[in-house]
Amino acid sequence: MAFVQLIEYTTSKPEEVERVVNEWEQASQGNRTARRVLLGRDRKDPNRYREIVFFDSYESAMENSNLPQTQEYAQKMMELMDGEPAFHDLDVVEDREL
Repeated sequence: MAFVQLIEYTTSKPEEVERVVNEWEQASQGNRTARRVLLGRDRKDPNRYREIVFFDSYESAMENSNLPQTQEYAQKMMELMDGEPAFHDLDVVEDREL
């Protein structure tokens, strides 16, 4: 079953976050199991972001999470966030285009 992780966070350093994301993409090339990422910025609070990461399954998300590159990425991201992020793990029960 497809799986997505919704990550909500605030940061006053979006350019640094983008740099860390790009580093992770390069470092995890060929190893990561994340298939797609959507990033949105809140219109009412421009320091609040929501990232949706798509995986083939919950198991592949856990495999991705356990990669050394992802562990390093997560630590760097935590240093750039203003407070703790919120994680929401979602099994995809329906996916359709309208």
